[in-house]
Amino acid sequence: MSMQLLEKIIQESDALTVQEQLRLAAHLLEKARAAYPPVETRPRRKWREIRGIVPYPLAGEDAQAWVSRTRRESDERREAQLVSRSSIPTRLYGRGARLY
Repeated sequence: MSMQLLEKIIQESDALTVQEQLRLAAHLLEKARAAYPPVETRPRRKWREIRGIVPYPLAGEDAQAWVSRTRRESDERREAQLVSRSSIPTRLYGRGARLY
């Protein structure tokens, strides 16, 4: 299909009522769905099939080291946010005011 024909169809669809647009959309979805096999019939990949394909370490960092590093960075970021919030003068907000 040429892009010109597609653009023409899109422009003409703007003139349709909402019900007609929904009917057209349903028709197009059904045609697209029929072009692909149902999800249930596609064979599922097994992790055993792909195990060992990627060289270790994939991103240049051990997985456990990455988990530990990102947790530490998140803890530091949260701690910094708490410190910056606690440094706001209470006279501006009053005691017990909640900061969100």
